[in-house]
Amino acid sequence: MIAATLLALWSHWRRHPIQLVTLVVGLALATGLWTGVQAINAQARLSYDQAAATLGQDRLPRLEGALTLEAFAAARRAGWPVSPVVEGRLRGTSLTLYGIDPFTLPPTPGGVMPDLSDTDVLRDFLTGEVVFAAPETLARWPDALPPGRPLSGLAPGLVMADLTFAQAQLSQAGVTRFLIAPGGSGTPEELAATIPGSTVVQPEPDGDLARLTDSFHLNLTAFGLLAFAVGLFIVHATIGLAFEQRRTLVRTLRALGVPLSVLIGCLAAELLALTLVAGALGVALGYIVAAALLPGVAATLSGLYGAGVAGSLSLSPLWWMSGFGMAGLGMAVAGGLGLRQIARLPLLAPAMPRAWARAQRAGLRRQAAAGLVLLGISAALGILAEGLLAGFLLLGALLVGAALLLPPILTVLLDLGTQRARGAVAQWLWADTRQQVPGLSLALMALLLALAANIGVGTMVGSFRATFVGWLDQRLASEMYVTASNVEEARAIEAFLAPQVEALLPIVSQEVTLAAAPGEVFGIVDHPTYRDNWPLLAASPDVWTKLSEGAGVLVNEQLARRQDLWPGAQLDLGPLTAMPVLGVYSDYGNPLGQAIVGIDAFSRAFPEAPRLRYAVRVDPDTVPELAADLSDRFNLSQDQVVSQSAIKAFSLAVFEQTFSVTAALNVLTLGVAGFALWASLTTLGAMRLPQVAPVWALGLTRRQLALADLGRALVLAVLTALVAVPVGIVLAWVLLAIVNVQAFGWRLPLQADPWSWLSLGGWTVVAATLAAALPAWRLWRMPPADLVKVFAHER
Repeated sequence: MIAATLLALWSHWRRHPIQLVTLVVGLALATGLWTGVQAINAQARLSYDQAAATLGQDRLPRLEGALTLEAFAAARRAGWPVSPVVEGRLRGTSLTLYGIDPFTLPPTPGGVMPDLSDTDVLRDFLTGEVVFAAPETLARWPDALPPGRPLSGLAPGLVMADLTFAQAQLSQAGVTRFLIAPGGSGTPEELAATIPGSTVVQPEPDGDLARLTDSFHLNLTAFGLLAFAVGLFIVHATIGLAFEQRRTLVRTLRALGVPLSVLIGCLAAELLALTLVAGALGVALGYIVAAALLPGVAATLSGLYGAGVAGSLSLSPLWWMSGFGMAGLGMAVAGGLGLRQIARLPLLAPAMPRAWARAQRAGLRRQAAAGLVLLGISAALGILAEGLLAGFLLLGALLVGAALLLPPILTVLLDLGTQRARGAVAQWLWADTRQQVPGLSLALMALLLALAANIGVGTMVGSFRATFVGWLDQRLASEMYVTASNVEEARAIEAFLAPQVEALLPIVSQEVTLAAAPGEVFGIVDHPTYRDNWPLLAASPDVWTKLSEGAGVLVNEQLARRQDLWPGAQLDLGPLTAMPVLGVYSDYGNPLGQAIVGIDAFSRAFPEAPRLRYAVRVDPDTVPELAADLSDRFNLSQDQVVSQSAIKAFSLAVFEQTFSVTAALNVLTLGVAGFALWASLTTLGAMRLPQVAPVWALGLTRRQLALADLGRALVLAVLTALVAVPVGIVLAWVLLAIVNVQAFGWRLPLQADPWSWLSLGGWTVVAATLAAALPAWRLWRMPPADLVKVFAHER
């Protein structure tokens, strides 16, 4: 009995192969996009864990602040088991250099240490003639570094070298941190008390990089969920249609004696088999998507956060099992309703199936009410809730609520069109389009979600781009920027430039802990360049005068929002006494907290911080000649003498790279929505014959009917696009005013871009035309005998 039942159920898919392909491909697409995003996140977090465990610093407390080798020597003589580490980005590369002292570095479980047991290797390491890196890092080795040796377990993008060699390469006289091994005579806090300007940082299981990049990965996950939801609409529509078409078969099997439990079990087994097939295809597709997007993600994380991420995927059971889990969840959600309907189907239910194209007014009213409730919830979350999770819940309620409202809105608009139509054919076209809304509702809702996401994210990116360009013009007011290799060279460059330029503004900074998180403190001189150009979001009176006198501090927007530090608040800067906040400045693209003090206050707090970088105010026309003269006289590299235009070009390139992954996911999501529309139009084509055949018999040609079908799809797509525009604008506002503030710490003004919306509308028309072309062509080429057969059956 079970075998016969399975064969009977399988016969449906043999007669409708396109439905089967649509179901499997829809679930595979939904699973694949979700799995691809999870694979990218898993690979990135694996690299973070490797980086954090490189020296075991994820397990050891450390000391940060104004640290020197003299302080290290004093601490060792006092019996403290500390080891110095220098860390910094190599100029002109995406590599991070780790400088260590191999004699004092404590061994830790999971830590990565080079094998220096060979005397020759140890000598070469100490003299800077050899360094260590991950095998994949050696594939893009810069010429400026000595020969690298492979070190398994080292995170991508990290280079391990001797401490002294690293200091010379990074032009750092100080030390980034002290690792504190267990076994000291006191607590780390007691050690910090003996070194002015130092603070203790306890190990965190997530690591600094993981915390900094959480918002980026959460955004990727949100896109993965959106793509999964859009793909799930395809699955739900196809399964619902299949169950609707098999109502007669189910009634016949029940009448022949198949128990309900056996029938439900066979249907569930069928869904399980389809889930396994689609899940396997989805995981494979996810691997391809992740492999294609991972280089862009790696470049983004490296440019924004200094995080090295491997450019190739590591197969992890975590993300491919999550892919199968999501496939099973999607099939359970999509098929659960159908199984429930079968279980409650009366044995002697009428053999005639319900018309898939009909929908009850009461159902539309309930759907509209649910959509309004969700929009109300999203509004309440926007007013009352705080936090990144609340922001994404707001987005979810907004998108789902708008999607639920789409069919009722389309129904009302099409009813108005029917009432205003003149002539029998026109009235039939409007009424027929209205009748197809229920059958196409899921595909149209998927299209709405994709369009709204594209409009919202595109508007956010456009607003960010326009604001970012204006902000760069303010922040990069100087015409040229110069970086010396050491303090002596810096003094010589200063003496050479001073008589030739309008102003020479030193750029000095020190990495510190601000509000229990990594940050930077900058010292600036009092000059009109800052007074006239520096973008301040909030400021107290005479802000620049007070700053130059050492009477306060400026903080970036990220730190201000995170710690509620607006003008009048107090900020503890560690080596400096608590200072009042004088103003808040915009600092787009920086995930760290940042503070600015006057140059005199900075020098007193951080006397060891070298002055190696300068902003040069000079006639723009003389920049090329002066840069060439500097490079020749002091043997400076291209990265050490940079013009304002070069920095802007680099910053904009990083900006574009940052959103390349988002753009790719937008395209994929819109493609999935287009496939959903094609699948619905194709599977509904045969079911529409009872509505089309009478009109053909009354005199309309097959060509006219095919054009009518094409026009119907375009009308529905255009109406959906019109509804998507306000939804996308609200989505952009939520992203800019709520999600972006919670995720990154800054807020941007919303700048409308109607031309991009029109362009997206044009692509929507193209997608709808392509989706409707095949069903329309089939109707056009359909033999008249097939249309005549409609009248031979009871309908």
